[in-house]
This record gives sequence, structure tokens and C-alpha cells, in this order.
Amino acid sequence: MAIEVEKKFRLTKQQREAVLERLAKIGSSLKANDFEENVLYEGNQIDLSEAVLRLRRVGEHGFLTFKQRAATTSAIKYRQEDETQVADADAMDAILRDLGFTPALVYEKRRMTWELGDAEILVDDLPFGLFMEIEGPEAEINDIEQKLDIKDLQVEHATYPTLTRIHGKKRDGLIEARFD
Repeated sequence: MAIEVEKKFRLTKQQREAVLERLAKIGSSLKANDFEENVLYEGNQIDLSEAVLRLRRVGEHGFLTFKQRAATTSAIKYRQEDETQVADADAMDAILRDLGFTPALVYEKRRMTWELGDAEILVDDLPFGLFMEIEGPEAEINDIEQKLDIKDLQVEHATYPTLTRIHGKKRDGLIEARFD
């Protein structure tokens, strides 16, 4: 079982530009620039307020992920996260549906993945806003936040699924946050 450790920030356009400029200056390297479609399923024992079963499509690749939240009041979140790459995302979707799971939420994301030391810095553009996540050991998260030296960053406690429920559009029983 893997544990995901992350801190998320909501960004303005100016803060995003400043983050991208600072990432290069502090020695971070850009590893990927991707478009994602994330489909979250509900059913059986999956309660979306506590756990997530997600099928992510990134180009030709698919990833099946299970995440379960750990209780914390900290701005740094800890979650159980198990993920595997799947060869055929459409087949995986069919299997999940055959097992009684149904799509509940869909959100799209443009993601830039940067690496620095043992951490990843993820700069995300979603239909409902701009965000940055720093994932890695807690000490590195705090260190990178200091090195970025961006003033007035707003910590975002809500998950992307929660934000999708708030800002998405409901269609045929499915809540979607898609780019136009």
C-alpha cells in the first residue's frame, strides 16, 4: 500500500506564471505536459466522500487508481493510493461496469509535471481553476514551498472530485467538468 502525501494550492494566473518561472530557477525539470480525462466510479462499497475508484486516460495510456483518505486537519494530505497502468482503458471501463460500478464524475485536466529531488510539482489547469500540488515527503513539500517564494498562496483543501461536484454540470446522472 502506497501513501500519497501532497499539499495543494489554488493559483491565480499571475501566481501560475510566477510558479512556472520559479520552477526553472530552483532547478526543477519538466517531465511531462499532459491532457487527462478522469472518470470516478461509484457503487458497491465506494463512497466518493471517503474513497475514489478512478480510471484516468492520458493519451494512449490508462491508469486505475484507488485512493482512501486519512483523517487530518493539516494542509498536507495523506491518502492511501494504489495505482496500476492498464493496457486498454475501454476494456477496464467495461470490467468496472460489469462489476456494478457506474461513472459518477468526470473531470478533465491539463497537467505539467515537474520534478525536484524526491518530489513532484504538478501545475494543473482544470475547467474550474488553476492549481499546484506538491507531492513527496513532507519536509520536501515544505522546502519547495519556501524555494518557490510565491506570496499569498491559497491552500486548497478540497479534492478535484469535490470541486467537480461543486462546479461541474450534471448530465444524465453524471457530473462533468470538461473544457469547452
